[in-house]
Amino acid sequence: MASALFTTFFRIGAFTLGGGYAMIPIIESDVVDKRRWVSREEFLDLIAVAQSCPGVFAINISTFIGYKLCGNKGAVTAALGAALPSFLIILFIAMFFQQFQDVPWVKACFNGIRPAVVALIAAPTFKLAKAANINFANCWIPVASAAMIWLLGVNPVFIIIAAGAGGYIYGMITESEAEGREGGGER
Repeated sequence: MASALFTTFFRIGAFTLGGGYAMIPIIESDVVDKRRWVSREEFLDLIAVAQSCPGVFAINISTFIGYKLCGNKGAVTAALGAALPSFLIILFIAMFFQQFQDVPWVKACFNGIRPAVVALIAAPTFKLAKAANINFANCWIPVASAAMIWLLGVNPVFIIIAAGAGGYIYGMITESEAEGREGGGER
């Protein structure tokens, strides 16, 4: 199982452009749909946890999936598989980038890649919104969070803490209301 974790995340790390968020649909396809290592609901929860932890998203989610499947050995193996391709590619680019950074066709390629990376990040965002049951009643939460981060410069850590606290309070309120309705019906 550990070798399957390594090869899966190595392949994902080697062939995904755009960073961790661009990896979401590919990881989901392999881990949820193809291999069925985690359910779709667990995957959504793992994304939330990986996002709220410090560090690189792809490393975080691969570590969590590896740990879930094989404990510490799986966590290390999956994280190494996800990180190694990027490390090797960046090392190779760093060795030669100075020689090519001013070449017109290289600049043009990077100018073309930038908008595509935005699309690679936007597509999983909409898919995650659908999976998280974001609708017209609660869409104000991600919109307000994004606005506070982008326009007001609020640290995302504070947004995550506030969202977690708000979710906890909301859960407590709805739970006590449900208990009140059940208790009121028994009288």
